[in-house]
Amino acid sequence: MTINPTHIEKLKEIAGSKGWIDNPSNMQSFLEEPRDKFKGHTDLILLPENRDQVSEIVRYCAQHKIPIVPQGGNSGLVGGGIPSSAGDEILISLRRLSHIREVNIDNQTVTVEAGCILAHIQEQAKEVDCLFPLSLAAEGSCMIGGNLSTNAGGVNVLHYGNMRNLVLGLEVVLPNGDIWHGLNGLRKNNTGYDLKQLFIGAEGTLGIITAATLKLFPYPHEKQTAFVAVKDPKAAVDFLTLARRISGNMITAFEIIPRLGLDIVIRHIPNNRDPLETSYDWYILLECTSSLGRDLLNLEQVMEHILSSAMDKGLVLDGVIAKNETESAQLWRLREHLSDAQKYEGGSIKHDISLPISAIPEFLIKSGAVVEKVIPSARPVPFGHLGDGNLHYNISQPITMDKAEFLDKWEHLNHHVHDLVKEYNGSFSAEHGIGRLKIDDMERYKSKIELDMMRKIKNSLDPDMIMNPNVILKK
Repeated sequence: MTINPTHIEKLKEIAGSKGWIDNPSNMQSFLEEPRDKFKGHTDLILLPENRDQVSEIVRYCAQHKIPIVPQGGNSGLVGGGIPSSAGDEILISLRRLSHIREVNIDNQTVTVEAGCILAHIQEQAKEVDCLFPLSLAAEGSCMIGGNLSTNAGGVNVLHYGNMRNLVLGLEVVLPNGDIWHGLNGLRKNNTGYDLKQLFIGAEGTLGIITAATLKLFPYPHEKQTAFVAVKDPKAAVDFLTLARRISGNMITAFEIIPRLGLDIVIRHIPNNRDPLETSYDWYILLECTSSLGRDLLNLEQVMEHILSSAMDKGLVLDGVIAKNETESAQLWRLREHLSDAQKYEGGSIKHDISLPISAIPEFLIKSGAVVEKVIPSARPVPFGHLGDGNLHYNISQPITMDKAEFLDKWEHLNHHVHDLVKEYNGSFSAEHGIGRLKIDDMERYKSKIELDMMRKIKNSLDPDMIMNPNVILKK
C-alpha cells in the first residue's frame, strides 16, 4: 500500500523545497537500523526545519489519517524509528531542528531542539564550564529527541540518572497537530500531572518532541579512572557499596567487564591492550569525578583509599589508576568497543536488561546455565552498567556453530533469559526502548493492568493511531 500522490504533493509543499526526499537511492540511511534487523519502506521522507512545520505536517496527516514515524539520528537498536515494509507511513526526520535556543547559566539549563546531536550539547555545556551528563557510545550521531523518546541511559546514570532525571520541560507536537508549550526551567512545579513524563520513553507514539529544556551541572574538572580485577560479580557488588560509601557519592561510573569481553576487544580492535599483567575473570571500570578543585579535594587520594580498602577486604585483586586523560581514554576504549568487537566473533544475541543490583551475581550464575542448556557452548558476554543494575547480556555464537543457525534462536533464547529476569523482578528493556523488536515482550511480561493503562493513554491522545503505529503497543 502506498500513500495517495495528492497527499504526497501537499506534504512536500508544507515541508518546503529542502524539506523532503522521495528518491529511493537517497533514503537508505533513514530506512535501515544499525544492526540491520529492520528495513523499512516509505514513499516520502520529510525534513521540517522548525516546530511550526512539524505541527502543520502532523495536522495534515491527522486529517487524512496518514501514519507517521518520527526519527532522530537513527542510532536506536530496537527499530522504533524505522517505518514498516508496508509503505503506508511517512517518515519525519527531526535532524534539521538543530538549534540550541538558550543557555541559562544562572538557572543551570540549556534549551535545545530535538535534532541537536548529543555531543554538540555536551560541547556547548562545556564552553560555559557546565556538564550535560548523558553519555553513550552513539553520542556523536544520536540526537536529543531520540534520547528523550527512548529515555536513554548511558554510563553516568549511577550519579546523574537517565533522561527522565535530566529534563525540566518539553515542547511537543501532539497527534492532532497542536503544540504543547511545556518548556520551562522550573525545578518545582506542583500543578497536577507531570505531562512531560508521558512523552519521555514513549518513542514517538504519543507525539513528536521538538525541543527540551535540560539540566546542566557544574563541570567535573577533577577525575580519577581505575581499572581493577575482582574475584567475581558478588565481590563487584560489595566493592560498589564500599566505593560509594568512601567516596561520598562521587562514583559516576561503575562498569563490569568479563574476561571474554576484554579478550574480544583486544583481539579485534587495534591499539587496545590488557591493562593488567595477570589475567582475571572479571573487571570493573570505575570513575570518580568532582567539580571541586584540587586545592579543596584530592580526588587521587580518594580513589587510592577506595582501592586499598577494597584490597584489604579481598574484593579487589589487582588494579591500575589512570595517570592522565590519555590513559583514562585508553581504559574507556576497552569498555566502549565491547559491543562492536563482538561482531568479529560471529553472531551475537543481545539483551538490554536491568535487575536489582543485589540480584546480579546470582542471576549471572543461573543465566549462564540457562544459555548452556538452550545453546550448548554459546559464550555469554555480560557487561555494562553494574552501578545502576543495567546489563548488556550479549551472547556470542559457539565457535563451531553456523551464524545463521545461531541467530535463528534469538527469540527462543530471549524468552528464556527474559523469563529469568522476570523472576528477579527485573526489566527486559533497561535503556534501549521497546520499538518493534520487543513489542511481543510487552505482551508477554507486562501485566494486563499496565497494558490497559498504556492503551488508554494512547487512545486518548492518538485515537486514530497515526503516531508510530506498532511501536511499544500492538494496534
